[in-house]
This record gives sequence, structure tokens and C-alpha cells, in this order.
Amino acid sequence: MGGLIYQLKSVWRDKFCIMSFLLPVIVALALQLMGGIDLSSVTEFHFGVLEGELPERTLSWLEDYGSVTIYKTQEELTAAVNDPATNLIGVEAGAAGIETMVSGDEIEIFRQTADTLPALYAGRDMAGQVKVTVRERPDVMEDVQNIFAAMTLIVAMFMGCTFNAMNMISEKENGVDLVNQILPATQGRYVMQKIFVGFAGGCLSALLTSGICFRLPFKSALLMLALIMLSAFVAALIGLFIGKFSGGLMVGVVYIKILMIVFMAFPLLSWLFQTKGLISALCFLVPSNAAFEGIMKLAGGGETSIAGELLILTAHCMVWFLLYGAVSRGRKK
Repeated sequence: MGGLIYQLKSVWRDKFCIMSFLLPVIVALALQLMGGIDLSSVTEFHFGVLEGELPERTLSWLEDYGSVTIYKTQEELTAAVNDPATNLIGVEAGAAGIETMVSGDEIEIFRQTADTLPALYAGRDMAGQVKVTVRERPDVMEDVQNIFAAMTLIVAMFMGCTFNAMNMISEKENGVDLVNQILPATQGRYVMQKIFVGFAGGCLSALLTSGICFRLPFKSALLMLALIMLSAFVAALIGLFIGKFSGGLMVGVVYIKILMIVFMAFPLLSWLFQTKGLISALCFLVPSNAAFEGIMKLAGGGETSIAGELLILTAHCMVWFLLYGAVSRGRKK
């Protein structure tokens, strides 16, 4: 018990560990503040027209679907459409009514709108006779916010890696590691103390982050807790590897940064590109991918099962634990 208390005190004296612990919580608070900001303008349609080219009734019709900006010259309109920072759809007079102009780098929904807008305009009179039921507009930014929240939670879950790695590196540089080797404590007890410190720190940071980012029902909250515990345990084990094989503080920091990039990039790219088959299976070799998939399923609600993700994380825990034990015995011999 005394050794465990010493390990905890050592970690909490490290400013790098404290910053790593607090960073996901601060980001989660910032995301919650952003959640109260109206982002509907981001998905609003923007049309650009030439001054005096389209009749007033056409401009009024366009304004029903989005904002309309009037440009004095063709060059100004073309430049605005080609501006990569905008999703502006150029609208010009055509033989069948109107024609649209886009640059090709717009988001898919804006390109589809530009393709269908002339046909929609041509059938506007017939469409006016159709009975329309107005439904609540879905929040298209909700998935984006869930992705940001999930990535923040991933960082929090794997903070235990930073805790253990920096603590072990500090002990090496301060000579404490040499003292530990002659103390009457088994290697197994020392390893378990390190795992517990990283596991506890990662769990606490992730629980605070999850509580800020998500409002889950009881059953989903229990599943989220399971995800957090398994992910934090894996992170603590990986931190032991970095601490053991890092020759100095800067080397350890580089390893941690590379690891965090891998942990964040693989699940994010896999989710965005909807990978399947062998590529998807290879992505699950990175433990954060299973955690991310589980978080997104829980954040989306419904009755989607995350048993597969929990099983993969459990397998990671077993493999990394056995691997560290084998490496430790090998180096000792």
C-alpha cells in the first residue's frame, strides 16, 4: 500500500501528467460550450447571381432555399464560386429557366443541390400544388460534434499511457529506478502498482470527460464505463512499454506523440471512409479503433450492441499484458 501511495504522489508531482489529465476535460467543456452555438448557418445554401440577370420572382424563389448574394460582374461571381472557403452555388439564366455553376470542391450535399436545382425550378409550379408536411430539420452537425467528443474521450482514455511512461522515465533519470531494483519488492508488485496508477488516472480523466460530453441512459452508461475501463487498462500497459524502452525524456515524449497520432488517426479515418473487410479488421489492431466505434454507437443511441468492441478490447488487454510479461522476463534473463 505504501508503494502505491508513493507512485500516486510521484505522478501528481509531474506537471506533464497533470496537464495530460486536465486537457481532455478542458476540451470537453469547450465542446459543450460550442454545443450551445447555432451552427445552422454552416449548412445553409448560398446562391450567387449576376445583378439584373434573373427576375425578381426567381430571386424570391431562391431566397426560400437559402441566402442570395448579388454580384455586379461575371468575374466576381466566378471568383466567389471558385473560392475554396465557400460552398457558393452560382445561378444564371438558362434556356430551360436557370443553370447552376459550381467549382467541384464543394461538400457533396451542395453539389447534389446544384445538380437538381434547375429541374426543381422548372417544376416549381407543379410543386406548388403538392401538399407539404414540414418536419423538424435534422441536426447535420450532431454527428460532427459526436466525433469531436469521441476523439476527446479517446485521448482521455489513453492518458494512462502518458502517466506510466513519464513516471518510469522520470524514475530512470532521477536514479529511483536503481533504488527500486534493490528494494525488497517483487517485479510483479512493481508492475501492478504502475498499471494501477495509469489505469486509475486514465479512468478518472475519461469518466469526467464522458460525463461532460454525453448524457447517456443507465444501460449505455454502464457500457461506456466498460469501454473506459478496458481502454484505460490497455493504455496503462502500453505506457509500461514506452517507459521501459525510452532512453530519455525527449525520446519518451516523441513515442507518446506518435502513439497518440496513431490512436486518433486510425479510428477517425476508418469511420470517415467507412472501411470494410480486411482494412477494417486491420484497423482493429489499434485498440483505440474499437473504443471509438463503441463510443459512436453509444452516442448515436438506439439498441446497437457493442459486444464486439468490448471483446476486441478484452483481447487487447490480454495480449498486451502477456506480451509485457514475456518482454520483462526476457530482459531480466
